[in-house]
This record gives sequence, C-alpha cells and structure tokens, in this order.
Amino acid sequence: MSGLRFRILGPLEIEGAAGPGVSYTPGAAKVRGVLGALLVNANGTVSVDSLIDELWQDDPPRTATTTLQVYVSQLRKIFRRAAPEDGAAVLLTQPRGYRIRIDADQLDLTTFESLYQRGREALESGDHAAAAELQGRALALWRGPLLGDTPHGPLLDAAAVRLVEARNAALEQRILADLRLGRHRDLIPELRSLVEEFPLREELHGQLMLALYRAGRQAEALRAYGALRRTLVNELAIEPGAPVQLLHQRILAGDQRLAVPEPTGPAAAVRGPATEPPVVLGLPPADPAFTGRDGELAEIDRLLRAAPPGAFVALAGQPGVGKTALAVAAAHHSADAFPHGQLFLDLRPEPGRRLEPAAAISALLRRAGAPVPVGADPADLQEALQQLLAGRRLLLVLDNVSSEAQLRPLLPTSAGSSAIVTGRRLPAGLDGVHPLVLDVLDPSAALAVFEAAAGPARAAEHPAAVAELLELCGGLPLAIRVGTAQLNARPHWSAESLATRLRDRRSRLSELRIGGLDVRERLLSAYQDAGRNERRTFRLLSLLPAHFEPWAVSAVLGLDPHDRRTPVGTARLLDALADDHLLAADHEGSRPGRYRLPELLRLLAAERLAEEEGEDTVRAATRRLCDAYVRVTEEADAVLNPRQPGVRMVRTPGSDAPSDWFARELGPLTQVVRQAYLAGLWEQTVRLATALTGHLESHARWRAWERTHTLALDAARQLGDRSGEARLLASLGDLAWQHRRTAEARDRYEGARRVAEAAGDQVARSRALVGLADLWLDGGEVAEATALLTAALDGLPPGLPRERYHVLRATALAALLADGPSAARSRFTDCLEIAQSLRDRRLEAHARRALRRLHDPDDDPGGCLEIRPGVWRLRSPAPLTPALV
Repeated sequence: MSGLRFRILGPLEIEGAAGPGVSYTPGAAKVRGVLGALLVNANGTVSVDSLIDELWQDDPPRTATTTLQVYVSQLRKIFRRAAPEDGAAVLLTQPRGYRIRIDADQLDLTTFESLYQRGREALESGDHAAAAELQGRALALWRGPLLGDTPHGPLLDAAAVRLVEARNAALEQRILADLRLGRHRDLIPELRSLVEEFPLREELHGQLMLALYRAGRQAEALRAYGALRRTLVNELAIEPGAPVQLLHQRILAGDQRLAVPEPTGPAAAVRGPATEPPVVLGLPPADPAFTGRDGELAEIDRLLRAAPPGAFVALAGQPGVGKTALAVAAAHHSADAFPHGQLFLDLRPEPGRRLEPAAAISALLRRAGAPVPVGADPADLQEALQQLLAGRRLLLVLDNVSSEAQLRPLLPTSAGSSAIVTGRRLPAGLDGVHPLVLDVLDPSAALAVFEAAAGPARAAEHPAAVAELLELCGGLPLAIRVGTAQLNARPHWSAESLATRLRDRRSRLSELRIGGLDVRERLLSAYQDAGRNERRTFRLLSLLPAHFEPWAVSAVLGLDPHDRRTPVGTARLLDALADDHLLAADHEGSRPGRYRLPELLRLLAAERLAEEEGEDTVRAATRRLCDAYVRVTEEADAVLNPRQPGVRMVRTPGSDAPSDWFARELGPLTQVVRQAYLAGLWEQTVRLATALTGHLESHARWRAWERTHTLALDAARQLGDRSGEARLLASLGDLAWQHRRTAEARDRYEGARRVAEAAGDQVARSRALVGLADLWLDGGEVAEATALLTAALDGLPPGLPRERYHVLRATALAALLADGPSAARSRFTDCLEIAQSLRDRRLEAHARRALRRLHDPDDDPGGCLEIRPGVWRLRSPAPLTPALV
C-alpha cells in the first residue's frame, strides 16, 4: 500500500497519491485524535474502549461509541479520497476495535524506529560512520512534538513520553558516534545548545565536557561540569552520577587517553580472542513443565552428537507449535555434548524487526565474553565468530530465523560446535541442515502437557472436558499453554467452563489469550509476513472443507480450470503457504496432493476473510467452489451409476478412480452441501446431494444420506424445483424403508408420487412407485406391488435404461413371489442385459446373483431375499442388512 503517507513526528500530516503538494489532514481535533491513537499503534488493534478513553477520558458522552464510528467513517472517506486505489483497505474494523494497516515506509514513526534501531546496532558493532548517518536521518524526521496539533489523551501521552526518550537516545548516540569519528569541534555549538534545552540530562553534559577537552579547552570542560553540578544540587539536591564524576576526574588529571577518539575501522579489529573464554552458559532457564516431545528430543540429541562439521538442526512448524521451547529444552538435554557451553540468540527480538548478521554476530561475541571487532566489516565479524568456535564444542540456539541469508554467516563451520535453529521456513538451501518439522501434539502428548502445566488433579477432575478442551486447542502447544495459564490464574474455573467458552468458533481466538500470550497475534504475525497473493489464498481457504485438493483451491480463487497454467499457479501458492506452515499436507492415509487447514488457522483465515473481503466477493467465491464440487461429483456419479450405455471413465481431479474419490471425499462433500445450503445456493445444494445418492445408498452411509438430503429437500422447495423435490422425497423414502421406518417411508413415497405427477416428471414418479411396490413386497402383498410396478413401467419414457432396470428388478421379485423362479427368470435376464450395456458392475453382480439363486434355490439357506442391490431382507420380520458390493 503505497498511496498514503502519514507524518506524526510533529503536526499531523496525510499525504495521498497526488504527492506532497496536497494535504488531507482532518480539520476536526477529535478525528485527528482517533487517527493519532491508531498510528502510534500502527498494525496493532486499538480497542474501542481505549479510543473512547483517549477522546473523552473520564467523561464520555452516552453516544461515544456511535460518535467514534462516525469519526472512523470520516477517516475512511479521507483515505479513499487521498488514495482511491488502496485507501479503503487501510483502516480495518477488528473484533475488539480498529487497526491501521500500513507498511513501515508509510509512517514517519516506523521509519524513525527502524533507523534508530539500525543506528544502535551499527554503533554496537563499531561502525560509527553508519551510526552517525542513520541516527541523523532518524532525527531529521522530527518536525516538532509528537502530534503537536492534536489533543492528547492517555494513549498519546504515553506514546509522547516514550518517543521523547527514543529521540533523545538517538540524539545521544549520534553525538557519541560523531565523537568517536573525531568531530568534537563541530559538536561543541550543538552541545552547548542542547545542555541549555535539557539541563538535567547528564549524558549530554558529559559529551560536551569530552568535546571541549578534545578541542584543547580543558578549563571550559571543567566549568561545564561545575555548571551541571550546581544545577543538580540546587534543583534536586543530588550530585552528578558516577560516569560524569569519573570523566571530571580524568579531565582534572589531564588523562591523555581522553584526548584521542577511539580507534575505528578494520585496522582496529580484534580478529579473535587472545585466550580461551570461560564456559558460556547463555541459555534461557529450562522449563520444568516441558513435555510431549520425547521423540523429537531424542532425535535432536542423536543428530547433534553425530553431527559432522557444518551440520545443524533446523526446527520448523506453524506459529505456536513450540519450536523455541523445544530448541531450548533440546539444548539443555544435550548440554553434556557441548562442554564449552551454549548460547541463545533471538534473531527477531521484536515484531517486525530482525537482526542483521553483523549485529547478530556482535551479540553472540559479547555474550560469549569475547571482544567485538571495532569497525569491522561483515567478513571480519564472521571470521571472529568462527575463531571463537574453532577447537571448541559450543552449541548455538538461533531462534526466529528469517532467511537463509541471515542465518548463513552465524552457523559454525568447524568440527565440535553445532546449532539448533528455529524458523517458520526450513533453510532447505543450506548445506548440513537436518530438518525437523513439528506438528501439533497428538491427544496423549497434549494431555501430558496439560498435566505438567495445570497439575494431574485438574486433568483427573473432568477427563472428558479436558479432552474436549485439548481438541478445541487443536493440539497447539501455545493454545494449551494459554488454557492452562487461564485455569491456574482462575482457580474457580473448571476445564468444562473453559471448554464452554472455546466452543464458539467465532470467539475462540479471542478467548485464547492471557497476559503476553495471545494465540491470534502469533498466528497473525505469520499471516502478515506472507505475500499478498498468499494472504488472499489463505483467506479464501477458510471457505473450503476440512480436507481439499488443489482443483478446489483453483475454483475458489476463480482460476480458469481449462488454462494449462492454473495447476502450476495453484501449486505454487499452496507450496508457499505450506512452506510458511499456514497450511498442512494431509497425511491421513490419503494420496499425495491433499491439504488441510488446521482449525485455529482456519479460524484466523475466516476472520481475515470477513475483515478484508466484501460480502459479494465471499459469495462469489462460495458459488465458484460449490459449482466446482457439483461438476466433479456429477461426473463421478455418471461413471459409477451410468444412466446411458457408452459412458467412459472420467478421471476425477486428484483421484485414480471415481469410486476411490467418493470414498475419500465424502466428508468434504457433505460439508459443501451444508455450505451451499447456508449460502442460499439452492440449485447447487440439490444437485450435489442428488449426485451423492448412489454412493450413499451403495455404501450404507445412512447419517450423511439423511443430513444432505434433508437440506437438499428444503433447498428444492425454496428453489421451486418440483422434480428435484420429488426425487429427494423418493430418496429419503428409500432411507426410511431401509431403517424399517415403514410409515415414514410410505409418507415420503406418496409425497414423491404426488409432487412428481404435478410436475410431470415420469422418472421421479417411477422411483416413487417402485419404492411403494417394495414396501408391499416386503409385506408379502404381491398384487398391490404388481399394480404399482405396471403403472411405473407404462409411464416410463423410452431411453432410460437405469430406471427401467429398477422397475424390472422389482417386477421380477414380484413374479418370483407370485409364480416361482421360472416367471422371474426372463425379467432378471433383461436386468442383466441392461446392466451389461451400462457397464455397471454393481447392477450386473446383483442380476447374476439373482439368476444364480433362481437356478439353485438351495443357494439360499438363510431364506433371504435381495430386495435391492446390496440390501437383503429376511422373510421373517427383522431389520434390513446392507451388503456392500
């Protein structure tokens, strides 16, 4: 988003796409106050309550919330006017408040903070010229007090205090860098002005004293100290601090070491420690409650002990999966293999900030007690680190690696030392990497983590509630940690009460936060780091069922299924999301190329979809998804249950055969039926459920059959689809009949008959009549059944062999019961010919079984009749038994 620029280090300014000459700054003070509060917390959510407190403090009007919404609306209008292309996407409504979403270069505050941090790192690494330049650029961004034209409330007051300190620190660091560069004479006028402006800042007085002394003005340096001491004694009744007193004593003594700036540049670099440093104990404390990763601990220990030179272990996984905790635990576990010690370094100490390699090496050297080369270039620093590691057995734990470029200079290259690194992506391009991808915890490991954190008594108190709680946490260690922390902090809560709070999917992420632990924020950071196309894909994945294949992703993205580039483009997006662990490959015994979105990530994707996409976009994507499932399912059904001869195999996307695809995809298919129904896509609901009928019946999937067809029946009525209604009523009649709910089955069949006749749908009428005939045959009433079947056959239009098969099948059974095997043989022979013409192996097997039994009655020792293909019925009353064929 490059259309808008915000400046708050001084009076508020908004610059739009038109450039610097046009200002869009709001005139109303409170509107500026809302924007200021959001900008000092850019890319973070500011709650409604905080904004109301900022605007009205202790005296908000009764209409405060509504008024705040008006101010937000005014800001959005300004943004749209200033940047027509992307202004609308800047100010977002969040579940708890509002958020300004901008890039770092769109706000002078974030630019200042970035320059300040880089300058500090340059100063620490000895690059004084870079430090002076960076801090100078940072200070140049200030045009006056923070939001000087905007009334301040608690939020802005706190930010102003923090930023004044940051600005002063940047100033002092720039002056220190200039002093080390020998610019003391140029600094004297500036420092005299600064000590007048800030008479109590001892650091500035000390820098003035040093600059004067180096300029050969010792007496003035001593007078500067006297002025500082008088001010402190008179105003605060205190003496100057120890650093300034020591400087005063050295100036009094004429210490010549003060007269020369500190050496800089590569020539001053200390290329390695002169003596072996002591044992380094630089790990965070071991967590006594750590558990659930015994297998991973053993594997890391094995890899570290057998690691050749340059080898290291890389841990990756989704946010909150416990990479850092495992790395620290593994380092403690394997400590005996590294007698010279262990070092821990977070390469991303703050959100949005990563350590550059030079700063990271400097930090490692300092923590190891080794000298840091002054003014060294990156190659010098890398050499110093490798000399520190050479001949020793040190273990580095490098947390939150951002890239291979950041990691490469930090890795040990000599024998003995090694590293454990963590990051969202595996550094697969580096030599020596031993990758270990962490998954969420299985139920037993999750329970062990719960017991370790909350205590065995909590786990034993309500075992079922604990199991549900762990499932709602998705087995994610961070979520479990949050849950146990909540229970420990609130002893009156039970696992059942916490599980109740988490059952609502809409608020689950909001509940999973306590103190500094926030599941949503951790997941959101990974989402925000992804690219624009990947973020859009991630949002739309929330519309897909629990398990899905790439063709479904292409559909929801609106990609042309006939374009040869579509599969490749979709695969790249999915690979990128999987590499960032915002998506998981589905390993539940299925073939490769299937994916799933872990539940907590799915909740985040749904939130982002609702927040960042309009209703029309979501509805269009849902329609595309349902249309794709309808098309693929109807094609698969046409192969498995052919209506006409000559149907050939259709390769269903992601499947070797439609039968395999149906068996694997039934769960997702039922979800999409419900999704289509809830979206009001009545036609897609009816068609998809209808295409599922054959598989549901032949595989006795009773529950899915009832769920999908009940929804589809209502959808058909909403749509006014009388034929669809009749066919669905007949199908639900079949389901009721197979469950021995005879009265319900009769009502369904009769309803189907009436609706079909009113609609003029002879196929649906035939199905209803066959169903009623089966009821009569099941009760031994052959004459009534025969009359219905004759009517069904007479009304059936030509060219419908599959429907004719089912009428002839029931007619043959009626003839068998009325007149014996010879009367039924010709009709079952006709059935066999129809099945062979359709190449329907299931119907063919049914017809052959029937003919075989007619030739050999003794083949039926149990007295069973196969009333329908795969459905057997004892002549004595008993439940029906499905036989899967």
